[in-house]
Amino acid sequence: MSQNVIAVIVLIAMLVISTPLLGSYMAKVFTNKKAPGDRFFKPLERLVYRITGVNPEGEQRWTTYAISVLAFSLVSVLVLYGMQRLQAHLLFNPDHMANVPAPLSFNTAVSFLTNTNWQNYAGEDTMSQFTQMAGLAVQNFVSAAAGIAVAVALIRGLTRNRSNTLGNFWVDLTRIVTRVLIPIAAIAAIILIAQGAEQNLHATHMITTVAGQTQGIPGGPVASQETIKQLGTNGGGYFNANAGHPFESPTGLTNMLLNWLLLCIPFALAWTFGKMAKNRKQGYAVLGAMGGLFLIGALVVMPLEGAGNIHITQANVSQAITATSPGGNMEGKEIRNGPVLSALFNSSSTSTSTGSVNSANDSYTPLGGGVLIFNMMLGEVSPGGTGSGLYGMLIMALLAVFIAGLMVGRTPEYLGKKIQAAEMKLVVLYLLMVPFVVLTFTAISVVMHSSLASIYNPGPHGLTEVTYAFVSSSNNNGSAFAGLSGNTDWYNTALGICMLVGRFALMVPVLAIAGSLGRKQKVPPTSGTFPTGTPLFALLLAGIAVIVVGLTYFPVLALGPIIEHLVGKF
Repeated sequence: MSQNVIAVIVLIAMLVISTPLLGSYMAKVFTNKKAPGDRFFKPLERLVYRITGVNPEGEQRWTTYAISVLAFSLVSVLVLYGMQRLQAHLLFNPDHMANVPAPLSFNTAVSFLTNTNWQNYAGEDTMSQFTQMAGLAVQNFVSAAAGIAVAVALIRGLTRNRSNTLGNFWVDLTRIVTRVLIPIAAIAAIILIAQGAEQNLHATHMITTVAGQTQGIPGGPVASQETIKQLGTNGGGYFNANAGHPFESPTGLTNMLLNWLLLCIPFALAWTFGKMAKNRKQGYAVLGAMGGLFLIGALVVMPLEGAGNIHITQANVSQAITATSPGGNMEGKEIRNGPVLSALFNSSSTSTSTGSVNSANDSYTPLGGGVLIFNMMLGEVSPGGTGSGLYGMLIMALLAVFIAGLMVGRTPEYLGKKIQAAEMKLVVLYLLMVPFVVLTFTAISVVMHSSLASIYNPGPHGLTEVTYAFVSSSNNNGSAFAGLSGNTDWYNTALGICMLVGRFALMVPVLAIAGSLGRKQKVPPTSGTFPTGTPLFALLLAGIAVIVVGLTYFPVLALGPIIEHLVGKF
């Protein structure tokens, strides 16, 4: 237990140290101020702009910014789809992987485009090394960068005064990839390789086990993809076992490193927000709400898994800590991580949009699994994905000040900008789109005969598995409960639609809000202005997020993990 406590303290300490450092650095990058590495990065950026024909001084209105995001995404999904359909004829395919079927290619292309990384396949058996490197890993970088770019555009809309522009998407994309994602991912990959993670271009090596059976040991560029999948809150693993595979995360040190990677940018962006707003208290409030929700989720699920399954204890099976067992609910978990650190990792994964797991979510206790799905239902705000976490929390902030304004009878304001009907309509659209597709597709899936055949565990647990799939895809998380056969035409298509809605039906309203607020004149605060840089506002912000989720999803949570816990069917 003391080792678990130390690990949690170390993770928190790493985040406390990295958040202001990384947040301040990104603020300089996004405001084009003098930043470390300018001598190296500026010539590289100028070369990229020259090749692509981008004018780095030209800024874009919100509509042009949104069109740029959508156009880049369209090209990306077509290229990735084509790469999978033709992979049998492309380079770096030593295991002679066949072309990926069309429905699965569509689902995977959309998944990695939208930063979801939902995988209806086992990577080591389906994707060639070329598809993994040139397709999936590349999308891990650019999809993460696109999310950050939209968040930065919203910050500019909130902080600029009577401005018609939000920056330049192509410049933001370039600077995020070259100055933030690649350097951190490269350093982390070196650490992973030093710890024993796989990084090669070898074909699968066949060996004979001690039991006399034949087993394939796959090769591939694993470490390089592992770091960006975590850093960019992507989550798609090179192997089916994801971060639980020893080739991806071989030691306790790498497990801690990967856990930090998936949290560092979402938390740091809240600090970046405060720096760009020139009001650190605003950043502290957002950071406090994010951190509070994250800690509550983690501190609930860890003891649930550490305490074990009471029904297994009643069956006279010991779940006590011994010299050979870490105790607790070890179903679906690795001994080297144990139930507590596995729960911490998966709670971090579902609190962000990463979806990377080091244990099987489906094997968690009903309430433990319920916490994981609730983390995602919060809408990527605790702390959420790269970029999506910040702009999701800022949307919640607009809703919070609107409610506060109604309570005191004033026009709500945030950072000196009046929040009026036009912005609130877009906020409501943002909040309703994901629950609409989640609940609609879940309802269809539990009554349609063909989709029911995919559920291996009927009853409350089966409902949780289906709900989890649509919550995960719609919130661009990508993790899954096992026990659901998702590689069917229905689920490949329905989940793909949810991913697109969860990404672009939210990004466009965010950019529209940014454009509307950016054009407004800042108004000076008065005695009646509701303060938003305070602990009270952080508490209100977190409370609004929880209330919205409760009002929206409580019925399906009651019919799934809650009733499963009450009836005692594990």
